[in-house]
Amino acid sequence: MSLRKIMDGIYAVGGIDWHRTSFDELTPLHEGTTYNCYYVQGSEKNALIDTIEPKMMHVLLGNLNRLGVKKLDYVISNHAEQDHSGSLPKILEIFPEAKLVTNAKAKPMLQDLLLLPEERFLVIEDRATLSLGNWTLEFILFPWVHWPETMFTFLREKKILFSGDLFGSHYASSELFASAHDEALYDGAKRYFAEIMYPFRQNIASGFEKILSLGPSLIAPTHGPVYDKPEVILSLYRDWTSGVMRNKVIIPFISMHGSTEVMVNYLIDRLIDRGIEAVPFHLSHVDVGQLAMELIDTPTVVVGVSAVLGGMHPAMAYILYFLNLMRPGVKHVGVLASYGWGSKMLDHIQSSITNYKPEFLEPVMVKGFPKEGDFVLIDKLADTILEKHRSLGIA
Repeated sequence: MSLRKIMDGIYAVGGIDWHRTSFDELTPLHEGTTYNCYYVQGSEKNALIDTIEPKMMHVLLGNLNRLGVKKLDYVISNHAEQDHSGSLPKILEIFPEAKLVTNAKAKPMLQDLLLLPEERFLVIEDRATLSLGNWTLEFILFPWVHWPETMFTFLREKKILFSGDLFGSHYASSELFASAHDEALYDGAKRYFAEIMYPFRQNIASGFEKILSLGPSLIAPTHGPVYDKPEVILSLYRDWTSGVMRNKVIIPFISMHGSTEVMVNYLIDRLIDRGIEAVPFHLSHVDVGQLAMELIDTPTVVVGVSAVLGGMHPAMAYILYFLNLMRPGVKHVGVLASYGWGSKMLDHIQSSITNYKPEFLEPVMVKGFPKEGDFVLIDKLADTILEKHRSLGIA
């Protein structure tokens, strides 16, 4: 069991998944994860804030039993995704008097996902409150972090912000509070932001003052440790959502017979010569979470690709699709490509980019192995990138 006390009357009652190695069958987990939910006992009523991944429901039920919870007045759903809502049907069955508190957007989602009955819902609006006696829960709608129905729960008297997935990290630890951890936690928080929250960074940035105005003393997300020094994670999020770029180029590449890799390595050297950081990712073993982290402050992406049956290599098609989902702030895209007898790679690459609008730099398309004139074109590409970065004030 992983029952952990935050303060008198407030407990973390979720579970620690030490051995989970991937999330959403998409991104690798290097440090496991947690599924956080919180029990709040007021002087008159109590509340369970979020639930747990169904496979770990026994942990939540065991923690509630250890606390001697015989009745629940409110079960609050900040986010309908099943790693936080999936245990709701069983919880509502065990506690038939409990009202399920959520917002108007979340209600139909929970009904669709979990087949929950109409009569169990208590639908609230933005800044609505519920009294637990000595304590007050305030609900703050904050949509699109990272689903359309997301909201926060704020315990006014203790200034605890139960933030749902926002400010989370996939980081399993027996230590409850973030201040007990080293920098590895903040790397995990950045990875989590990049993989999950980065496409919604503008929503976060536009609502950031709303979060600051609450003056939270603790931030308790649904994944990872509780931030007992909220200013640390708030400062990091302010930086990550700022749109500030570094003098850097990401180079995802795949090379079937070595020609494309020769061009990529030549470009890397030329970028370094010009004082530009180069970050290559070989797509045969890419960590998409690491790639997403690098995207946060990268103005330029150059893709290195080989042809397969006249089209781009499937590994590049996957990465371009992933990048398109991320809606990055990338300003420029370049192409280094090698083909044998013919290629529509450039058309495929450009048509894969629809959710962001970069400037396409002059591509270097090579038939076979790169020749002297091709290296001259790569020199020109490096010069162009330097010029573009200077125009952004970062070189």
